[in-house]
Amino acid sequence: MAEPLHRSLGLTDDELDKIIEILGREPNHLELAMYSVMWSEHCSYKSSRIHLKRLPTEGKNVLVGPGENAGVIDVGDGIAIALRIESHNHPSYIEPYQGAATGVGGIIRDIFTMGARPIAIMDPLRFGPLEDARSRWVAEGVVSGISGYGNSVGVPNVGGEIVFDETYMGNPLVNVLCVGILPKERLVLGQASGIGNLAVLLGSTTGRDGIGGVSVLASAGFGDEEEDAEKRPSVQVGDPFEEKRLIEGCLELLDEGLVVGIQDLGGAGLTCAASETASRGGVGMDFSVSAVPQRETGMQPFEIMTSESQERMLAIVEPENLEQVFEICRKWEIRSSVVGKVTSSGALRIVEEFDGEVLGEVPASSLHEDAPLYERPMAQPDKLADQEMQLATPEGIEKDLIDMLMSPQWATSQYDSQLFLNTVVGPGSDAAVLRLKHPTTGADTGRGMALTTDGNHRWCAVNPRIGAAMTVAESVLNLACVGAVPQALVNCLNFGNPENPIVMWQLSEAVDGMAEACNAFELPVVGGNVSLYNESQGKNIDPTPIVGVIGLIDDLAKSPPGLAWNDGDRIILLGPEASALDGSAWAFKNGYKGGSLEPIDFDLHRQVCALTRDLVTKELVTGLHDVSTGGLGVCAAEMAINSNVGCTLARIPDHISFFSESPSRVLLGVNPELITEVEQLAEKYNVPYARIGLAHGNVFSVKNLLTIPVQDLQEKWSNRLVDALDSGTTQG
Repeated sequence: MAEPLHRSLGLTDDELDKIIEILGREPNHLELAMYSVMWSEHCSYKSSRIHLKRLPTEGKNVLVGPGENAGVIDVGDGIAIALRIESHNHPSYIEPYQGAATGVGGIIRDIFTMGARPIAIMDPLRFGPLEDARSRWVAEGVVSGISGYGNSVGVPNVGGEIVFDETYMGNPLVNVLCVGILPKERLVLGQASGIGNLAVLLGSTTGRDGIGGVSVLASAGFGDEEEDAEKRPSVQVGDPFEEKRLIEGCLELLDEGLVVGIQDLGGAGLTCAASETASRGGVGMDFSVSAVPQRETGMQPFEIMTSESQERMLAIVEPENLEQVFEICRKWEIRSSVVGKVTSSGALRIVEEFDGEVLGEVPASSLHEDAPLYERPMAQPDKLADQEMQLATPEGIEKDLIDMLMSPQWATSQYDSQLFLNTVVGPGSDAAVLRLKHPTTGADTGRGMALTTDGNHRWCAVNPRIGAAMTVAESVLNLACVGAVPQALVNCLNFGNPENPIVMWQLSEAVDGMAEACNAFELPVVGGNVSLYNESQGKNIDPTPIVGVIGLIDDLAKSPPGLAWNDGDRIILLGPEASALDGSAWAFKNGYKGGSLEPIDFDLHRQVCALTRDLVTKELVTGLHDVSTGGLGVCAAEMAINSNVGCTLARIPDHISFFSESPSRVLLGVNPELITEVEQLAEKYNVPYARIGLAHGNVFSVKNLLTIPVQDLQEKWSNRLVDALDSGTTQG
């Protein structure tokens, strides 16, 4: 017996009943296809919306919060900044190059849709273990796709993360953040208004590539290789040169005031763009499928309306401005076609031709606002058994440290981080830093903006609430290390199958932890993305909330100190004493995945961040680095590697102090002549501190624990990823 159509499209029986109730009749194939993509997990957030409402989204500088294509904040001087983070996890496993490339293209369109010029990308990436051949192949293809698209379209990639871990075996995470800048008066929203106005489709032709796309792929996990291969046609194909033309053409249209509203075509394609613009504006739209430029013959209406072919925008234009719009599109060699008309009906009507046969008719808001809202069952997992962490031998500690060192340079060297010549601090630091220039005049304001992306699945596997809060806290401290004050946060919540009660409990707890931290740091959440069904062969990934935070630097007269110290510097550790190894990279590496996390002392963390910013601003430190993944050991080793200067560390009694990832700690390299001033400032902020060593020589030494030549650390750090991939070039 054949499967009912609605089920084959991913709709449940209850969802079909709701559609029938909305329409007052049975839906046809086209209408079912439209509901299936718009009510998918990726587009509707039907499993997560109830939880996301608990995040703080308002702030004095917030111009646009969640619900639009990107969040927008006011940064003064008539300048606004748009930021957004998205995931392209599932497509990137099926087709790594195109999955990652179109993820970059989609996030860039989210930014210039708001009227902002995209100026920076960051890419937090997670793959299966380096020992796994498929994971290496996926990693190579993803990095190649990001660099191939980002470099070609002309947006610098200024940082991110690259993590290899068994939890992502068969289910990589490809998250991409983009930031753009705009004059406040150019801000535009994705909504239709004005009865009789026209919907103009800009950009590429529509094909069968990407039918269903992320709206389908992101609503199911992975099975066997044969099943996954069948999903390949759902992966979109990108064209960065078409995207570049779209950027310039759309920004000119906005500068000339020729667009009432504009929306990019991402998940759910034309169905999403048409229904969302109409719904947000409280209007209807008649949409002609025959007017859509197609690159394949015989396309059915449901294929045209659900294809996620890339590099397309939908602009709402007043009829008297249409010829000017066409003229600018011709200038930039952008295809442009009138495909819709704004109506007063509130309905999205799909027609073959204007005033012709109606192929489908649904309330526009029913696709956008009336999607199901599920309060899925939640269940806390059985408490993981406490495990006694045995003291490692000195030989074991040395090997563990070396094994945790890995330079991201193999990936970052393939990205152009210096496009626009705005980048002051690029990949590899605690946070990226860019000059803040006026988007209209190009004048340097003398200020800077800083960006960081962070995530830690180990923390969240032990305790998703505290782990998510620690992730936010780490981002805030990363910004402090370059002298920046945090302004806004976006998140990408990567979790397993929401039909699993434990996964829903993890998501709910992580949202609460993030909300608690954001409230403590007065940090509004201005947008984000939820990626669910991250599972392979029935195994869910560890909960992995990723956060991107933007900060401002009032005076960027000099570059921040960076991750290096000078020979002769005194080494000072700011913050509380390390408490435990639970949730640390060392613990997981050695098979210890239980335990608990200590709640963050938010008051102390704020003081540590304020002190750190003050030290950077007053130029009192040679270098500094926050203590996070790998603990003090990896932090100090990276300082030694980057400066090519060794150290002797004392007052580190055991491996717990060495590898603990307890929060609110920063390692400083301080000129001896300034050490008294640094310590007096720490006392003023009431922040604990300790002198723990001296930077000198060419050996990395920790009293009673280990001694390693800095050159050995550098070689392992530089070569680990390259050696694992067999070469320094991508082959994806």
